[in-house]
Amino acid sequence: MQNLNLPNYKFKLKSNENKTLIFDILRKKYMVLTPEEWVRQHFVHFLIEDKKYPTSLIALEKQLTINNRKKRTDILVFDKEGKHDIIVECKAPHIKITQAAFDQIARYNLKLKAKYLIVTNGLDHFYCKMDFKNETYIFLKGIPDYK
Repeated sequence: MQNLNLPNYKFKLKSNENKTLIFDILRKKYMVLTPEEWVRQHFVHFLIEDKKYPTSLIALEKQLTINNRKKRTDILVFDKEGKHDIIVECKAPHIKITQAAFDQIARYNLKLKAKYLIVTNGLDHFYCKMDFKNETYIFLKGIPDYK
């Protein structure tokens, strides 16, 4: 898999039926290693190991319904009170991050009301803090460490 613009982490990999699998520490099972999963797993480890977010506050591929359609967030982080804090939208490294990715995460956030939005393809990361009063987001250099 491609090197990403994130720290290197030790992953458990294995092969099964000509597919490479990666162990997901949150779902506690092996997942098919796609380029998007590679980015998701790196970002999960970044949140846990570098930003110190507790694993108990992170959910992967959480389902939500928007306009009677089922959608899934890639990574959803909760705060200590159980409110939505951060939504992370992961794209494969070869996918250029466009306005469409921001539109997608913004639609999710109309329902979830998270404080921070992140869009990443593993190479480029865009961090935003919501300004609910002015119905916009403010770009940041990163996200705060867990407190």
